[in-house]
Amino acid sequence: MTADDGKEAATAVVGVSAAQGKQAFRFFDNREKYLMFVTTCSEKSAVAARAGREIAAIEPSGSALRLFDAGVGDGTVLCHVLRDLHSRFPHVPWLVVGKEISMEDVRLTLEKLPDRFHEHPEMVVVLTNLYYSEAPWLRPHKEEAIRDLQWLTMPLDGNTSHAFGDQIRALQPFLAENWQVRRSASTGNPLYARPAVLVLYRRDRQFVLDPVLPSREGYDLGFDLVVASQPYRSRMPADFKLRNVIAPLARALAPGGRMITIQSYGRDPGMEIIHKIWPEAAPFKTGRGELIDAARQVLAQPQDPAFDFLALSDEESLFRYHLHTLPSETGGSIGTSTLLAAWNAAIYVAQIEDERLQEAMTRGGYLDATREVLRQHGGLWFLDESFVIERRRN
Repeated sequence: MTADDGKEAATAVVGVSAAQGKQAFRFFDNREKYLMFVTTCSEKSAVAARAGREIAAIEPSGSALRLFDAGVGDGTVLCHVLRDLHSRFPHVPWLVVGKEISMEDVRLTLEKLPDRFHEHPEMVVVLTNLYYSEAPWLRPHKEEAIRDLQWLTMPLDGNTSHAFGDQIRALQPFLAENWQVRRSASTGNPLYARPAVLVLYRRDRQFVLDPVLPSREGYDLGFDLVVASQPYRSRMPADFKLRNVIAPLARALAPGGRMITIQSYGRDPGMEIIHKIWPEAAPFKTGRGELIDAARQVLAQPQDPAFDFLALSDEESLFRYHLHTLPSETGGSIGTSTLLAAWNAAIYVAQIEDERLQEAMTRGGYLDATREVLRQHGGLWFLDESFVIERRRN
């Protein structure tokens, strides 16, 4: 694996070993599973609520409140968090940076932003496909990538959501040209074909936002809040997650800044479905305790401690989200659509590779297993865990 491959392999579209090649499970190649999961389960709103607890502990630093979303996805979590931020900091300028390699997810995110620009005018939104080790600074590592960086700063005219939406939709050609991916020769993982940065803000607030606007020369001010929800594949080893995601993002924190990382926990009805089909399955290899211990070894400085590491108790860390169902759907005869949605959610969360999935579905019995678990629990729910890294103010 090359250095560049290693950096981007940590994203939510990461595959597995090169030996598994093109048959490896990658979120990017399983778009239908992802979309069904996010529309039938409440994880996005639950993650945003958990991130909201960290908002209460931050104080804006410098000329703006700075937020980094480490994997924007379809923008649902980001927009929930922005609503929460506005309720607490309604008159503070914001710099919001989101990393996302999927052009389709960037499109979905952009569709949600017009209302946010209307409610909170003093906001700069930056979307980029750069690696985790590059995105917080909006600058690629390699000179050739710096020269090829596609940077578009677009002030939005008007003062209505409708006007903002029309201008944002006009960005589709820019996305189509610059948000393309290439495959890593060694892993098959998607990497950006060319680095890209898109900057959006309201023209009528330019005077206030001018000190906040980033430039092509890079951005070296820290973030007050970093939200990293499912930013890596669960089966990757702790060292990989730390080196390629957790450590770079923690180093991007401002003094007093907090980074919340959220990952699947297991030990829930979703895993019961998985174990009925694959009894040996163990997709969640590294818990928050192991990751915090690894982070402490890499980031802690005995002579000048810069970070606090909060693994949190189960009561503070764990939270539940569920499959959207009506009570009548799980009390009697369970419809096929509900069973398929529950099955999809279980295999998506457990990140079951397509090859194993096809074999199981060929054998049959997976819907019976799903039905049994739904009846036993009166529905389907999952557990996520969270932990926090904070940069000390001094």
